[in-house]
Amino acid sequence: MYALIDAIVDHYYAIIETMGNKIEDLEDDLFTGMTQEQISQQIQNLKREILKLRRAIFPLREIINRVEKSDNPLIEEKTTHYFRDVYDHIIQVTENIDIYREMIWSLMDMYMTTISNKMNEVMKVLTIIATIFIPLTFIAGIYGMNFTNMPELQYKYGYYVVWIVMLVVLIGMLIYFKRKKWL
Repeated sequence: MYALIDAIVDHYYAIIETMGNKIEDLEDDLFTGMTQEQISQQIQNLKREILKLRRAIFPLREIINRVEKSDNPLIEEKTTHYFRDVYDHIIQVTENIDIYREMIWSLMDMYMTTISNKMNEVMKVLTIIATIFIPLTFIAGIYGMNFTNMPELQYKYGYYVVWIVMLVVLIGMLIYFKRKKWL
């Protein structure tokens, strides 16, 4: 019985190592720009795998702990020492599982942060565009009101002056945004 349980626990080390490699590969993919849907799916798959592994190990941990501490005459004293060794290996495996679980959660946080940063960049560009067009829309709105008592409407070059003012506002705002390093 000891040899069988020891073989099972030893194979968990190989599974844990494979899991660690998958996590490291996913971390690399996160920084190299893999598509977001693929990364999200892989993170979810890793979470499921680690939970399955955890559910498989934890009951074994309790069983070995009870076997080690029992006074059953079928288990000899020298065998108890071996069960203690297996129990220590199970503890190591569960600690590795917990570490990998935390790493997966941090990968999920990093993924969400990356998505949030990309969305912030898009929002920044849209805000700058809106900020540029607000004063231009205001100027166009004033001169599109068709009032007869507007002195600029009677001016021969009024149309061109409005265009020049609008271009100056546009260029001025672009220069301002460049100096603030928003563009």
